[in-house]
Amino acid sequence: MCTAFVSIEPGAAVPVLLLSVRDEYLGRAWLPPDHHWPDRPGLLGGLDLAAGGTWLAVDPARRTAACLLNGFGPPAPAGTRRTRGHLPLTAVTAGGIDHLDLTPYDPFHLVLARPDGATVSSWDGGRLERRELPAGLSVVLNDGLEGLAANRSASERVGALMGARADHFRARFTAAPRPEPAGDAPAARAWGAWLPIVAGDGLAPDADAALVQRRDFGDGRIWGSSSISLLALGPDRLRYDFAAAPVAADGSGWRRVATG
Repeated sequence: MCTAFVSIEPGAAVPVLLLSVRDEYLGRAWLPPDHHWPDRPGLLGGLDLAAGGTWLAVDPARRTAACLLNGFGPPAPAGTRRTRGHLPLTAVTAGGIDHLDLTPYDPFHLVLARPDGATVSSWDGGRLERRELPAGLSVVLNDGLEGLAANRSASERVGALMGARADHFRARFTAAPRPEPAGDAPAARAWGAWLPIVAGDGLAPDADAALVQRRDFGDGRIWGSSSISLLALGPDRLRYDFAAAPVAADGSGWRRVATG
């Protein structure tokens, strides 16, 4: 149940803010953001050790970022299936994925954030739809932009959890002063009123609306939030902050990955 919140204010000093929460079975191994790809030395992102890709890639030189959320729908043919984890790397390098043959990929949603806006590209296993996000706050879930993808979770429980998370945190982020992160300020000062909300807003990790979650669905494995990324993008600035979950509400535990 990965989630991305995108705030777009064209007239602001920092027009685009991206919050990406990665949810995964917690036994899946990964490394924190770094320059993990020798063939793309300028890119930053966390490394998924199971498949070699990433859930979020950042190109500081272009001031672009792309984050990936799994979608629902028919899987790719087993004999030709490729990892979706390379799609964010391609997106920030090429400026998108429209040029790719997507038939080897399982369904997904890809957020591509630029200094002047953001798009969501959704692949349902047979068709690619790309939408430019409007000004204001948008949320992207595994059920798609605003939870309205044609193919959504077959589980009423999972759908309800995604909806509760989106509703609670949309209201909280909208009500809080929008930050304008810049420079080398500590995360708590850079992200202001948003940071305690990002840390979970005081909700228990098994609450229906939990942003930083931890759940036992009864299959012997624990599902939860493994990391959180915060990006600020503008024509003359970029800031990328990262924290492994759980996250302290006082702003400790955040690492500034890149500024520029």
